[in-house]
Amino acid sequence: MSDAATACIGAGRMGRGIAQCMAYAGHDIALIDAKLRSDEDFDRFRKETLAEVEAGLTMVADIGGFDVAVLPELMKRVSVYPLAEAEQGLSGAHIVFEAVPEVLDAKKHAFGLFNDHGDNDAILASTTSTMLSTELAQYCIDPARFLNAHWLNPALLVPLVELSPTDQTGDAVLADLTGFLEGIGKVPVACKASPGYIVPRIQALAMNEAARLVEEGVASAEDVDRAVKYGFGLRFAVLGLLEFIDWGGGDILYHASNYMAGATGEDRFAPPQIVNDKMKSGETGLRAGRGFFDYAGRDVPAYQKDRMGAFLNALKQAGLHRPPSA
Repeated sequence: MSDAATACIGAGRMGRGIAQCMAYAGHDIALIDAKLRSDEDFDRFRKETLAEVEAGLTMVADIGGFDVAVLPELMKRVSVYPLAEAEQGLSGAHIVFEAVPEVLDAKKHAFGLFNDHGDNDAILASTTSTMLSTELAQYCIDPARFLNAHWLNPALLVPLVELSPTDQTGDAVLADLTGFLEGIGKVPVACKASPGYIVPRIQALAMNEAARLVEEGVASAEDVDRAVKYGFGLRFAVLGLLEFIDWGGGDILYHASNYMAGATGEDRFAPPQIVNDKMKSGETGLRAGRGFFDYAGRDVPAYQKDRMGAFLNALKQAGLHRPPSA
């Protein structure tokens, strides 16, 4: 019987990334091979899986993430089970991740394994990046114990995990998984079942627009990425997108968006209705006292100083900070 606190159905790229996270955070994890293989093929697969998990952890140690001397202890926490031993692998796991390929039949099979062998109080969290939790919930014998947990690669280093519950997901289940992820150093956020979730939806637009800039000959690929790293990325590592709107003023976004839409003839640059509404109501951000966030009662100078300090630290980390010239 496995003593793993967690398990993952599927031992591919995402499963191995989750295994690294669990081992690093002090949890045992059972990786369950979702494919039926011969003993010889499974033995090869098991060795490849453990080697990749170890290689990823070693790389983080090599760049200063932790003392490589503890690596053997971390690797003891990772087990790989063949499909025939799924029951043993799932036994005792309170949280089970599903990380099989984005194919519906593969998902159904993985859910079937959980339905048949998962503990009665276990949570099932799919890691799908394309299918909606509301579509997959029907394949879970108890939808109240199911939700989606979308990790961002590399899973070991990126803190964010997007949680997408359904209307059937139990409140305690969402709270339980949220608390567990926070406990291993992740930053979970909740969102409704919607194509692209939060980050993929935003980054798809940004990446496509960057590609269009090169396509249209506006700038070279090198200069586009340089602008993103030292302008876009640097700022939004400190201020969230909506916080940035408030910081500069929603009125600036409103006028700039309308200009861009008119100048390009592209509706994609037009402001959304919520920006129009906030413009009309005067909720234009920090200077107005309210925008996407409420600044009433906040020590605004202290808040601004804190954010400017974060900007300065980001500059120092990027090697771009210079003292004043004599």
